[in-house]
Amino acid sequence: MSEKHFKPFVKPEERVKELTLKAVVLGAILGILFAASSVYLALKVGMTVSASIPIAVLSITLFRLFGRATILENNIVQTTGSAGESIAAGVVFTMPAILLMGYDLKAYWVLTIALLGGVLGVLMMIPLRRSLIVEEHGKLMYPEGTACAQVLIVGEQGGTKAKMVFSGFFIGAIYKFLYAGLKLWKEVPEKIFNFYKGGSFSGELSPELLGVGYIIGPRVASIMMSGGVLSYLVLIPAIKIFGGQLKEPLFPATDLISSMTPRDIRSNYVLYIGAGAVAAAGIMSMIQSLPTIIKAFKASLKKLTFGKKTGVTSNVLRTENDLSLNIVLFGSLFLVACMMATPGLNVNFLAAILIIIFGFFFVTVSSRITGEIGSSSNPISGMTVATLLMTCLIFVLVGWTGIDHRVMALSIGAIVCIAASNGGTTSQDLKTGFLVGATPKYQQISLMVGVVTSALVIGWTLLLLNNSYTTYVPVNYHNFKNCETVSRTKKGPDGRDYRVVFIHDSQMGVPVGKYLSDDEGNLIFREDFGIAGSFPKKFKKGNNQKIDVDLTQFTLQKGPDLKDYYRVVVANKKALDISVSLADGTYLVNENGEVSYIEQPVTKFDAPQARLMNLIIDGILTRKLPWGFVLIGVFIAIFMRLSGVSPLPFAVGVYLPLSTSTPIFVGGIVRYFVDKLRHEKEGVEAEFSPGVLLSSGYIAGGALCGLLVAGLSGAGFDEKLDMSGYLGKISEGNLFSCIMFAVITAVLFYTGWKSKGVEGIENK
Repeated sequence: MSEKHFKPFVKPEERVKELTLKAVVLGAILGILFAASSVYLALKVGMTVSASIPIAVLSITLFRLFGRATILENNIVQTTGSAGESIAAGVVFTMPAILLMGYDLKAYWVLTIALLGGVLGVLMMIPLRRSLIVEEHGKLMYPEGTACAQVLIVGEQGGTKAKMVFSGFFIGAIYKFLYAGLKLWKEVPEKIFNFYKGGSFSGELSPELLGVGYIIGPRVASIMMSGGVLSYLVLIPAIKIFGGQLKEPLFPATDLISSMTPRDIRSNYVLYIGAGAVAAAGIMSMIQSLPTIIKAFKASLKKLTFGKKTGVTSNVLRTENDLSLNIVLFGSLFLVACMMATPGLNVNFLAAILIIIFGFFFVTVSSRITGEIGSSSNPISGMTVATLLMTCLIFVLVGWTGIDHRVMALSIGAIVCIAASNGGTTSQDLKTGFLVGATPKYQQISLMVGVVTSALVIGWTLLLLNNSYTTYVPVNYHNFKNCETVSRTKKGPDGRDYRVVFIHDSQMGVPVGKYLSDDEGNLIFREDFGIAGSFPKKFKKGNNQKIDVDLTQFTLQKGPDLKDYYRVVVANKKALDISVSLADGTYLVNENGEVSYIEQPVTKFDAPQARLMNLIIDGILTRKLPWGFVLIGVFIAIFMRLSGVSPLPFAVGVYLPLSTSTPIFVGGIVRYFVDKLRHEKEGVEAEFSPGVLLSSGYIAGGALCGLLVAGLSGAGFDEKLDMSGYLGKISEGNLFSCIMFAVITAVLFYTGWKSKGVEGIENK
């Protein structure tokens, strides 16, 4: 449906309270809370969920408890708060790579990059809003943005509509808490096929992804699923079958393909194929969008010169009033100056210009992807990989291959990643505003506020999580001595003062990392950080309890005090002939048989995207990147375009885990049958049906509960909440998970099919 015939919920000529202090303050507070939770979630599982809808639900609820608010004020709350989640995703996907390069992660560094990237994402969407949000209305669905608009509208109107959305909210939240919080059934059922080497099938059976699939519809959901099928049922088995005969590891992996699981093959090889596909599809999408982008720029410039020539302002509708193009131009120049002036980023003029160019390109791509398949499935890390690929290639051409240039490349990638992430979220917010009748200028201002307030806490949250899970490993490199002058000191795990040494380039068998050395330059401890660390254990003082066992059968290991101890693993006391009361576990025992230290497991944060970023930067600048896999992805995207299939959702399906695409596909199939039975035609008219309202609730409930569970896990309550033992083996199998998911799927199908339609946003 053309935007000319579209009428938002609040008409352009109406004047309603919108950018108020209470709305901005509440949005900033909620944004800070969601940003902190999203940092944890992104570090743990490598993805985040859209925060706009949960914040909208909270805003409506809080304002009803403590005073009424207009629909446009509630929209400002969710717009302000949503920036936190998007910035958190961009930061977590990139900044931990600094640790992997052997540098310290400084709070001001994270803060600066978060601010630069967040503001850039908002600025780039100002001239793109009309072409992507308005002129593509009916083509780009922006599922979370549409769902958020529904939440705001039913919150304003109440009645049947509110019941539908909030019913979905509670179903989604309860379902999510039962499996993610209480762990009553498997979160991601998976089946590895024995008859088909390397083949597997899995699904993250979450209510929010099911809701996203229903909203985006069967066509895009099917294309996305087909990309996942190609990865998991074609590419991974092919690599397993042909590579399984190799007697040596195939770069970039360090293990034999024959010993790899499907997940290992994906992380070592298929991720590169997916990244190449996303980059190529993004470029093709950008070329396809150029006419509308140029048209939007011309319209902005025309409006700007019109005001200058006549001395009057044009009669612009309230719902078409964006921030001035001057702010975009001068704001971008100001960002360039800030990048070059910030110490530690190592960004020169060329790098700053690359950031602006790549930022605009990937904000456009990100917006289109979120318009087609939603924010939760937006492959931000894939776009960052593409940015790093192009940046590092330019660096190689100009001869910038030093260690400091790796930091420069990461700075470029990090800022572009955050800009793309925030650009996608900004698009969803602007879509919500377009549907409810908000003023774009006020939304853009509130987004800037959200960027600043959220960026202030993201760095501290990242550092807090890192420091909380950092451990130390005793090392002994006889042939290496640090010759650099080191002024900074730090207490080691034995309580003594040591000098801090950073190794940025592997030398003489010493890996890259952070070390503690003595005054003579001997490396004593390696600091294994909590984010992407690989030494998941620490030792606490034992009670000197004596055990009667033959210690000579155990290996010697250095303890935190650098003394030698026997490492005793107690798993079967009877077999070890241990008669004393000693719980199963690992102990460091002295020569007298006394327990000096008790090993405690530490849950490190995987940060999978950050590991990939580091590998790509190091791979290209040292000329070791597996280009063959990247080019396979590029030509897959070209093949899909030549076949007449939209390459972007397909490439996203190749890049993301199949487990993410599966529930989205199920939601799309449910939508297909519902529309057939209701004789609905695909389009905007069907976008405000009962099924869409319930799906919006699924997304809101699942997302909000997912962040709640992440916060509880971060506070150490995950083990206390674990009730998986109550159902025994049932909770460990795939069948029960599928049955429970089938229940909420059936509820969605029945609601969409049988429920009486309700009016949504007026379309005349």
